[in-house]
Amino acid sequence: MAPVTVVYFCYGWTLWLFLTWIPQYFLHSYDLDLKKSAIFASSVFFAGVVGDSLGGVVTDRIYKKTGDLNRARSWMVAVCMFCTFLSLIPLMFNHNLYISLACLSAGFFFAEMTIGPMWAVPMDIAHKLSGTASGMMNTGSALAAIISPVVSGYIIDVTGNWELPFVGSMILMLVGMVLTFRMRPRESLDLEGT
Repeated sequence: MAPVTVVYFCYGWTLWLFLTWIPQYFLHSYDLDLKKSAIFASSVFFAGVVGDSLGGVVTDRIYKKTGDLNRARSWMVAVCMFCTFLSLIPLMFNHNLYISLACLSAGFFFAEMTIGPMWAVPMDIAHKLSGTASGMMNTGSALAAIISPVVSGYIIDVTGNWELPFVGSMILMLVGMVLTFRMRPRESLDLEGT
């Protein structure tokens, strides 16, 4: 379960960066008024909602078509994390409101596509104790929820650069992508007698 928890930490870092800083990002980085900032932030979050739903549908279809849990879970999470990484790269090289909106929306969409397969993994691994396994996995995101906003705020305070915190997300997406191949959803834990 340790790789699953760390992968979910990597995802959680990006989730909590988005949830806590995206409204402020549009407000301060582009000097928008509160109303416009909220509209742009809502657009990004809506892309995430679509990604949440689609991720569950896609992981189920991959599993139904291939019968391979590793492909339906680990490979899908890896691809989505890599797509999140790619989506955020243009933020480092431009300061255009609409390009930023497109990049952040795509990044959040792909990050949220990991939710369906990630929450299926604890059930795949620990059938009888899937609640405990899910709690262990979610600890990763909870730790990220504590650390990510604080570190991001510190980076913005020190540098004045609102794009720089996304570098941490990009790095963690790559780390998570690599670690997804250590998750073994088709190797269920032997919990007989528990």
